[in-house]
Formats: sequence, C-alpha cells, structure tokens
Amino acid sequence: MDLRRHLTGAGRSTIVIAMKRLAPLLICAAVLAAAAPAHADISRDDAAAIAQRSSGGGRVLAVERADAGGKPAWRVKVLTASGDVRVILLDAATGRPV
Repeated sequence: MDLRRHLTGAGRSTIVIAMKRLAPLLICAAVLAAAAPAHADISRDDAAAIAQRSSGGGRVLAVERADAGGKPAWRVKVLTASGDVRVILLDAATGRPV
C-alpha cells in the first residue's frame, strides 16, 4: 500500500525526509553485510607464511585447499632447510595446524 497517497502536507514530508535520511544508512548496511565473509578464512598467502614459519623458514612448494575432518583446511607442502618435504595442514578459519 502506498502511504504517500493517503498522507498530505506535513505528514507526507516527514516520511519523505525520514526515508531520505535512512536510505544511505540502509545501503551502507547492505554493502557491509554482503562484503563480510561468512567466516574469517585465512588467505592462501597467509597459509603459506604460517607453514613456512612453522617449518623453520623452508621453501613453500605448493598450497592447496583441502578438507580435514569435514572442515576446510589449507594443505601446504614445504621444503625444509635440511631437504625434507613436510606437508602441513592448517585450519582455513584460524590458521592453526590440524
């Protein structure tokens, strides 16, 4: 139902002013809600850096999305300084080793 048809004078202008003030606020809220991730995933680069630090500064060979116990994870392959290849699984939400 269109309220503007039923309102005249001051009542109508009050509603129009209120709608004009609220519109930018509602748009901003919608943009922020759409931009926010459902959960705070760490990025591919963050996963590589975490795995590299945890292996003592080795060389990252590969970073892939994986599944660890039904939860999203990063599978990072690192070549250590001693020449060993280590596979490190990191929780995609927290960055902690799985």
